[in-house]
Amino acid sequence: MNLLESNEDLNEPLAEGLSPLTITRIETIAVRAPLAADFKGSHYHMTQRSTLITRVYTSDGIVGEAYAGDEDATLAEIDHIVHSELAPAIVGLDAMATEKCWQAGFPVTFDILRDRRQGLVALAGVDTAIWDAVGKALGQPLWRLWGGFRRTIPLIAIGGYYGDPLGTIEEEMQSYVDLGLAGIKFKVGGASPEVDAERIARARAAAPEGFLIAIDANQGYTVPQALDLTRRIEGLDIMWFEEPVGWNDDARGMRDVRMRGNIPVCAGQSEHSPVGCRNLMEAGAIDFCNFDASWSGGPTVWRRMAAVAGTYNVAVGHHEEPQVSSHLVASQAHGSLVECFHPDRDPFWWNLIANRPALVNGELQLTDAPGLGWQLNTDYIEEHRVRSE
Repeated sequence: MNLLESNEDLNEPLAEGLSPLTITRIETIAVRAPLAADFKGSHYHMTQRSTLITRVYTSDGIVGEAYAGDEDATLAEIDHIVHSELAPAIVGLDAMATEKCWQAGFPVTFDILRDRRQGLVALAGVDTAIWDAVGKALGQPLWRLWGGFRRTIPLIAIGGYYGDPLGTIEEEMQSYVDLGLAGIKFKVGGASPEVDAERIARARAAAPEGFLIAIDANQGYTVPQALDLTRRIEGLDIMWFEEPVGWNDDARGMRDVRMRGNIPVCAGQSEHSPVGCRNLMEAGAIDFCNFDASWSGGPTVWRRMAAVAGTYNVAVGHHEEPQVSSHLVASQAHGSLVECFHPDRDPFWWNLIANRPALVNGELQLTDAPGLGWQLNTDYIEEHRVRSE
């Protein structure tokens, strides 16, 4: 029997004497906020940010709460999946049985006529909220429950967008220094290697000593273009080159850039499963895996990827989403860093979380508060919630 396809025992009663954290209902709130400018990467742009807050209620009175994903165009569809498909499958289960809850929800990804990521993001929100409830029930923060390797983690910005929505490159770099961040992941791939090399050189010149710089092409180059860029930026101390080549043959392309370009390669955010990440590792394509829990089904499945990455000596990170990635990456011995945006690009991280800790020497200091430990700003939620017409 294929255990991954068997759901026969998902609703079996628990043995006598156990006190289940029974899930009684699931609630969602859709939130959308306009951005201060149009943020342009290699082949995309963003003018607003959206997410879905998910609350999982339990019979013990504990409420797990999380927000996950940034799916503006499909936000209503994801919300519908939570209530019409996930809630019927998961309500009544013991939240402590995280694997069982996740497996009960996984069929939302089976519809081949629907964008698979809709189901994955819906599942991710529920899975993250369930883990928050588990942490609260046990009185432990998730960074400790998931491995507890450290409680601090470097936080860098994603920036360098085309069109200078945050001022000149020099002004933008200074803004990250003023925010106390440890570095930047700089956008490339939307211009020629020559132009992008000049932009990266300006960013490096404007950064203080020790400031981390990675670059991210969002699959914007051909292999020859990516290799051309690596030659032009030799000596600029680039931490990694993320998604350097087009999506249609990216494993072999990234392998070639990694082997010939002398800069570590990062990818994983575009994968839907740990299997996809494993295939990149097996191909020798990556040094860092930034698999996204919010795009792929939640922390339960991210932790499976991290276990696989450890066997390939690949470091783990996470695409965006510092509200969950900080706990995940800090928990692992091979964790690298976490990512956020400038407040104008992601108002949620800077405004939705009321008790976001201050940065110390570029590192996010996680607390002993149970679960995710975040207190969401109810006034901000009320101001930006998406109201049904």
